[in-house]
Amino acid sequence: MAGSSPAMTAELHARHSPVPDVVSQYSAMLASAGPPNESPTLTPELHQKLTAWRRHLHAHPELSLQEKATAAFVQEKLTELGIPFEAGVGGHGIVATLTRGSAQGRVGLRADMDALPITEDTGLPYASNNPGVMHACGHDGHTASLLGAAALLANDPSWSGTVDFIFQPAEEGYGGSRAMVAAGLFERFPMDQVFGFHNWPGLQAGTIAVHDGVVMASGGRITITIEGHAGHAGMPHLTRDPVMAAGHLIVALQSVVSRSVDPLDTAVLSLCTIEGGTAPNQIAGRVTIRGTLRFHREGTKDIILGGIERTCAGIATSFGVKVSPEIVMGVGVVINTPAEAALASIAAEKVRAEVRRDLAPSMAGEDFAHYLQQRPGAFVWIGNGELRDGAELHGPRYDFNDAILPVASSWMAEVARTALNAN
Repeated sequence: MAGSSPAMTAELHARHSPVPDVVSQYSAMLASAGPPNESPTLTPELHQKLTAWRRHLHAHPELSLQEKATAAFVQEKLTELGIPFEAGVGGHGIVATLTRGSAQGRVGLRADMDALPITEDTGLPYASNNPGVMHACGHDGHTASLLGAAALLANDPSWSGTVDFIFQPAEEGYGGSRAMVAAGLFERFPMDQVFGFHNWPGLQAGTIAVHDGVVMASGGRITITIEGHAGHAGMPHLTRDPVMAAGHLIVALQSVVSRSVDPLDTAVLSLCTIEGGTAPNQIAGRVTIRGTLRFHREGTKDIILGGIERTCAGIATSFGVKVSPEIVMGVGVVINTPAEAALASIAAEKVRAEVRRDLAPSMAGEDFAHYLQQRPGAFVWIGNGELRDGAELHGPRYDFNDAILPVASSWMAEVARTALNAN
């Protein structure tokens, strides 16, 4: 870790402490970190404020496309910071803009705002007040971090150019980035590059992972409907059993990746739900299977789709049922562009974070891909600390680590400064 110390690492690992304790952690980190950067650092007072904002957002989560109160909160804080913004960009999306000096460069920084339909099981004093809805992916922390970056840049006269702060709704599979792009994001705010991050449980707290090329997977949602002929369970010869067909189909589909995709390639086909039947003594007439597919190369997608079609057709013939697969493709592959990955790494070193360039890509998806299809950019992971049972992303005991807010906010501000200077 460039310019780090064991005290910094130990303090970053501390979790779930009251706001004053989090502030004292960061104060100790600043004291042990050596000479300050030339750029303004995030003060303990701002860290305290960001922690309170993050915990407020955690306690008041909203699902994708429903982020009205979250958006209002962000607008309130931007107003307090004196940063102008436009609301209602692609739904509840917000874009705030700061301009300094005469340089023409323009950089975008993005955070997502939506929560998930998960029941929280943390027991935290700031746990969700919205039953069945939870910030189980850290978007509350991403939003607070971007507000922190905005505060840092607003109080820093040293840079020149324009920075756009993108607060995005509906990341969790509901097309928030696509909606913002369709609403003219890059025409109305003609940024040259775009950067973002995701917190990463299991990666040492405060460590920044930068990938060369692929970061996260593309994927799609699978729905397979099997229609048979219902009847008495004691007279199966008079039926066409979709449940039995479904069992064979689930097993057979696992051979698509294992026997059709190059072993050196990367792909996942997971079938996650099955619904069918209402009575234990009746053979059902219909079964529905749902799942997801993920891949890192577009060519792999075609192999998987072809395998699904062939397998469904074979099962239909074997069991005398109708099998109808429907596949809706979602986000694209998240692929960092080389120059921007380098800028992301340089910025991480400037804020004295440990940098990892050796991590494999994830099979999880991220709709930041839509921005990278429009502009060069980079998406990094910032370590959230120890991975505990049930506290992984989308887990019921997950919580964003408030001790990494200074690293996240400082990196976002620094990557904007670094990119503008490079321009």
